[in-house]
Amino acid sequence: MKNQLKNIILFICVFTFAKVSAQTNQDSTKVYKKRVLETTEVDFLSSYYTQSGDNAAVSGGIGTEALTDVTGTIIVAIPLNDDDVLTIDAGVSAYTSASSSNVGPFDGAQPADPFVASSGASSSDVWTNLTASYSHSSDDRNNIWSAKASVSSEYDYFSAGVGGSYTKLFNEKNTEVSENGNVYIDTWSAIYPTELRPFFGGNGINNSLFTQNTITGNANYSPRFTPFANEGRNSYSLGFGFSQILHKNVQGSLALDFVQQQGLLSTPFQRVYFADVADSFIDNFQLADAVERLPDARFKVAVGGRLNWYLNETFTVRTFYRYYFDDWGINSHTASIEVPIKLTNKFTLYPSYRFYNQTAADYFAPANENLSTADFYTSDFDLSEYSANQFGFGVSYTDIFTNAHIWKFGLKSIDLKFYQYDRDTTFSSSIITAGFKFVMD
Repeated sequence: MKNQLKNIILFICVFTFAKVSAQTNQDSTKVYKKRVLETTEVDFLSSYYTQSGDNAAVSGGIGTEALTDVTGTIIVAIPLNDDDVLTIDAGVSAYTSASSSNVGPFDGAQPADPFVASSGASSSDVWTNLTASYSHSSDDRNNIWSAKASVSSEYDYFSAGVGGSYTKLFNEKNTEVSENGNVYIDTWSAIYPTELRPFFGGNGINNSLFTQNTITGNANYSPRFTPFANEGRNSYSLGFGFSQILHKNVQGSLALDFVQQQGLLSTPFQRVYFADVADSFIDNFQLADAVERLPDARFKVAVGGRLNWYLNETFTVRTFYRYYFDDWGINSHTASIEVPIKLTNKFTLYPSYRFYNQTAADYFAPANENLSTADFYTSDFDLSEYSANQFGFGVSYTDIFTNAHIWKFGLKSIDLKFYQYDRDTTFSSSIITAGFKFVMD
């Protein structure tokens, strides 16, 4: 009897222990979550950009557009816990521009000429940016919230922005919908062409610039110019996205974006020359009749889609199309294709092509074709009608085992890309980019 009682007690204990252990294991399974980001990641990005052309907006649609820019960026993504990630993005961009140097072309070192760089202070500048973003994922990883704040500045411009997004995954993560919004509050410190500055708060045509230099053409130089009263600009954007896995090898996505801008949308140092005003010159440089004047509001809409097709272990095809329009009269089409070619487990090539076409803004006309009687006018060829082609080629190296190390960081990937961009005007540009991703051990 005692042995039976012992066996019953032992059975109850074993059953109870097994049940508790099973419940504990189930609970552990339920609460286990894969971290959104396993460890700190650091990206170093850099680029070298150069451009050329003969339609500089600074000199009224005539003159050199030569510019070089070097950019460096560091992005640090830090996992705060299983669900939350903090990302810090800091960048610096330094440019030298023959075009913008001609904001003040009359430096006396050589005859002023729109196709020759001057030595003015506006010939170079440095842009800095700092962005902090925070993202949170739900336990099932089907809901993602994010928020960000940013500041950027350069010599004559300061911008502050905030934004946020929400992403929902469902249908076993085969379907994704998202929405995002951003607000940017910007302020200009307006810089005007040198020859216009004496005409507000100065002595006008009696200024030493005109008395010490000979004005040819129309000697009675009298520009149509008043400074901008408002130097602020606000931009508001709202975007929606939808992504769907259509087949085990095919994924498609759609995007719809709205942007509303208000405030100073003109660039204060971009000259305009009128058809109905006689031309005035100092040396070979035509004096501004006015600066660019554009409406203080602009509404933009863009709708586009992507289709990515995994052909096999070697080839993937990525396609993109976007249609854009705004209330300034611009309509544009963008189409691109990229074909990643996986050579080995570590090396992939990225040949690409992009086509772009747009109509002209209602307020655009080339140099000496705008009218002084118009309310708005510009000779910025970025707002003109044109088509452009861009060819690109890249190569990436990926090592998921991060065998190469720098201190406590393992090298995960290297990306190198080159793009050549050409418009059907005289404008062309090229850019080389490099990216290095490290992960902390």
